[in-house]
Amino acid sequence: MSTTFWVGEIFDPNAADGSQVMSTYDSQWMQSYGGCDGVNTNGCQTEARTQAKGYAPTAMTPKQNPFYLDLPFDDVNDATAFAERASVIPWANDPGFAGNAQNRSFSYMKNQWVRIRKDGRECYGQIEDAGPGQYHDKDYVFGSNDARPVNKNFNGAGMDVSPALNGCLGFSELDGESDKVDWQFVARDQVPAGPWLNIVTVSQVQ
Repeated sequence: MSTTFWVGEIFDPNAADGSQVMSTYDSQWMQSYGGCDGVNTNGCQTEARTQAKGYAPTAMTPKQNPFYLDLPFDDVNDATAFAERASVIPWANDPGFAGNAQNRSFSYMKNQWVRIRKDGRECYGQIEDAGPGQYHDKDYVFGSNDARPVNKNFNGAGMDVSPALNGCLGFSELDGESDKVDWQFVARDQVPAGPWLNIVTVSQVQ
């Protein structure tokens, strides 16, 4: 199950993770992104995205990839995930990643590519946050036994996707919790041409 979130969304102002003005990897995510990833109508609201416009927001020009998502493994701020990250993340010892196990200014997860499929559609996005609801669910994120998410909120969602991915995948609702997807990690050289490559996010933890 996947839900939708967006840069600038205030989901729950009383929750530690209830605002998408910041992400777990970027304390000024909204500023880094270039503003509200939607429309400012009584706050930052989501909007329908269309293929004709490359699934881009209509009221602003993003500075980072609008095809973003989260998964429930925060490898920087969650103590359990941070302690386990070098042993459970498959690419942790690859060139460009190895040697950063104790570096809290470096995330193995941020900017990683994910292939997402829904009802015959296939789209690609980069990880830019962690959630929903859980932050060291290694069995679901990296396990080989198709474990279900530990999260039981939001209809048991295992990821959140951006409005661009919502539109690209043809979700039934702009901001619902009834759309199911399949997904897998992919290397950058496995990402085909598409609107998800118009802007690629490269910044690290900040």
